[in-house]
Formats: sequence, C-alpha cells, structure tokens
Amino acid sequence: MTANLYTAEQVRKLDRIAIEDNGVNGFQLMKKAARFAFHTLVKQWPTCNRIHVICGGGNNAGDGYILAGIAKKRGFDVKLHYISPPENLKHDALLAYKYSQETNISCKPFSSDSINILSTDKPFIIIDAMLGTGLHSEVTGHYKKAILLCNKSTAPILAIDIPSGLSANTGHPLGAAIKAECTATFIGIKQGMLTGAGRNYCGDIFYDDLDITADIYDQVPFSAKKLNINKVLKLIKPRELHAHKGLYGHVLLIGGDHGYGGAILMAAEAAARMGAGLVSVVTQPEHVTALLSRQPEVMVKAVTNTDFLLPLLEQANVIVIGPGLGQSDWSEQMLHCALKSKKIIILDADALNLLCKKPKWLTHSDHILCPHPGEAARLLDLPTSSIQKDRFEAVKAMQQKWGGSILLKGSGSLISHSNGSINLCPYGNPGMASGGMGDVLSGILGGLIAQGLSKENALDLAVCLHARAADIAADENGQRGLLATDLIPIARLLLNNKIN
Repeated sequence: MTANLYTAEQVRKLDRIAIEDNGVNGFQLMKKAARFAFHTLVKQWPTCNRIHVICGGGNNAGDGYILAGIAKKRGFDVKLHYISPPENLKHDALLAYKYSQETNISCKPFSSDSINILSTDKPFIIIDAMLGTGLHSEVTGHYKKAILLCNKSTAPILAIDIPSGLSANTGHPLGAAIKAECTATFIGIKQGMLTGAGRNYCGDIFYDDLDITADIYDQVPFSAKKLNINKVLKLIKPRELHAHKGLYGHVLLIGGDHGYGGAILMAAEAAARMGAGLVSVVTQPEHVTALLSRQPEVMVKAVTNTDFLLPLLEQANVIVIGPGLGQSDWSEQMLHCALKSKKIIILDADALNLLCKKPKWLTHSDHILCPHPGEAARLLDLPTSSIQKDRFEAVKAMQQKWGGSILLKGSGSLISHSNGSINLCPYGNPGMASGGMGDVLSGILGGLIAQGLSKENALDLAVCLHARAADIAADENGQRGLLATDLIPIARLLLNNKIN
C-alpha cells in the first residue's frame, strides 16, 4: 500500500489530470474501481454471493452500479437500491447505471421495504456506494436514514472508496457515517481514513491505484506520509565492536512529583531499554528508593530546588520533562529551569499544561511537544472536540504556534515537523487506552535521541516502535489489560530486529 496520503481535493486533481490531460477514459476508470471493489468483496467474503448495493447520486454511485452489474454477471444474487433517482445521474455515473440495467437488475428506491430486507437473517453483504469524497456538510434526509439503518443491520458492509458520511480530509463523521468492515479505495488513500475516528469507520483498507501512471502522481503533491516501521528502523545502525556507554548519550528525565512516581519510573526504564548510554532521573525524594529498586541502572537524584538541577542539565544530551511532573511550585521550578537549557527537550503531560500558563518560557525551537487531544486543546485554547474534528489542522496549528516538532497522540498519531511535513503512524490499538502509555513513549523517544538520531527521525521511529509493540502485545494476549510496561521489552526486540 502506498505511503502517500492525500486530501479529497488532491485525489480529484489526480483523477482530472488522468482523464483530461492524459486521455484516460472516465467510464473505464470507473469500471476499474468497481472491479477492484468486487474483487475485494470476493476476497473478504468468499462464500457469500448475496449483496445489497445502495447507491447515491454521483460517481460513487456509478462505482456501485457497475459493481452490481459485475456481480450479477458472476451469478450473485443482487439487490439494488438507490437514494437519488437514477434519472438524475449524469455523464459516467449515468453510463454506469445503464451498464447495471443490461443485466436486468431490479433497482428500487431505498425505503421502508429496504429496511425489512436488511433485517433478514439470510447472510448477505451491504455495498455502500452512497456518498463519496466530495462530502463537506452534514449528512441529512434520506442519506442519513439509510446510513443509520445500514449500521443497525447485522450484515457486514463494504464501503466503496470511503464510508458514506466520513470526511475524507479529517476522518470525522459528518452527522452520520457508515461503519464498514472494510473499504476498497482508489487512486490515493485519503488522509482522514487513517486518523481519529476514520480508522474505526473504514475497517480494513484495501487500495488500488487503477493504473494511474507515476508521472501523474508527480504532478500532485501529497498532504502527508504514512510511516513504515521497517523503513524507520533502518535509521538505527549496528554498534561498533569498540563501543562504550559514552557514545550513546545521556538522558535526563524530570518528573515524579508527590504521588506520581510511577510515571517517571516507566519513562526512565523505557529510555534505558532503548539503548541510551546513561539515564538519570530528577524526582522528589520519596520516589528514589522505588526507582532504584525497580531499575538500579538508572541514576536517581532527589532534587528539591533548581540549584541542584543546573549541573545535571549540563551533563545531559536530551531532557525529558513531564511524566508525573504535577503542577505544584516544584513542578514549575523544574520546568522553568529546564527550558533555559539549550539541549533538545521533550515536553509531555503536565509539562505541557504548565507551558500553556507560561508560554514565554519556551525560548528556543529544539523541542518536541507530545500532547494527547486534551493537552492539544489547551495548547491551542480550543475545545477537545475541535481537535478531534480535524487532527491534521490541529497538529499544523500547534507547530505554527509553538515551533519545533509536534506529536498529536491518538488513533493514527500525527507528527508535524518544522519543515512543514506531516507523518502518520498507522499502528496502535484500543488496548493503549490505559495509564502510562505516554510516559513510556517519552522515554523511548529520549533514549533514541540520546544515541544521536535527529529529533525528527527519533520521533518517527519512537512513535512506530511504541504503537507496533502495542499491536504485538495485543495480538499475543488481547487488548484488555494491556499495560504500558508490557510494551518496553517488545519495543526493545523490534529495535534489535528480533521480531517483525
């Protein structure tokens, strides 16, 4: 599957260039899309030959009408329903409808009769061809009713190009959206399909470029790039035989206010397990014994004022601040002092919440901010719902406001670098919805930067290691009960190419 991600507008431009400038026949392109969707159907449900195809009024409907015709010719039991009357169709979509009628398929409006059909106990697949990538406003009327009824059906759904009602650019459902088991998409993967709610609505994604040539893709810039763990792992080079700890950097982690010692402990363990030469922790005195008992390789300092912190900052290559930091006077002192350092600094958790109150403390750009949606909302002074409605715009806005590199965590985590590029992590699962996950990620990131990776490369790699480790752990033992520390040994194995 291609690594390049596109907005709906960019995909339409690719489509237009192929048809208008390169002589590709639009109807033939539509037939290729329908054939690919049909092959996806057969591959995913090889024993089921009953389908209900629900068509809208544009080119997405055209794909559905052609698929219905192909399925009928292959001996499938096909029921065809429309939301928008076929006589309103134009151009290639109208040709597609006529193609379906060559097979004498009965085509009926989606109505209360259709509701009864979709409630049958006989196995069948719903083909969603109602609304495509051009949707920008809330779904209403008959379309919304059809979407909600399809979702209530026990039948699995195959969405053509994108689930109806889902924004191609943001992955946010526009009033109502089809919840598909899988989606057959074409020409370009739409960026919204892989982040936020998009992953939940699209299900498994199958992609085909429909034989669009490389020179056409060269004419349209993509909006984001999907990371591949096997590629980013190549950033790690084998160690020389004469290596020593001084070659692999020194991470300083600051956090663990009263009652929050676990967070900084997990971050420190993760940094050490990623291969940092030295790992130091600054925390409250009460946590020293627990940290040394759990991880004796870590150097732990009980620091109550900034006079003791300054020399430790000078010794480090990279600073991680935020895990368990709290928002007390001690927390503010630690953050203010750390931000005066010119070292690469990773800010997470309460370091971000404090930064919102003291934005002028951030005086250089060699930093990484790692907010979850709630923290991102505070960084942008917006409601959390606004962040989730358009995660791409949110991560770009944070980078423009705060500089450095930004990681917006969540389903389909997004990374915005200072050069304007946006990368998306395709790994991760709902089992990661548990405490401490972000602390482990901060430690992984600090450990990688300490070893000499640029903050951009380290961030790409850290996010992939963290999320892929969670997927492996969930595959082995399930998502429920997945703990943040479960990821650390698996991430180490991935980093050393011991597992895939």
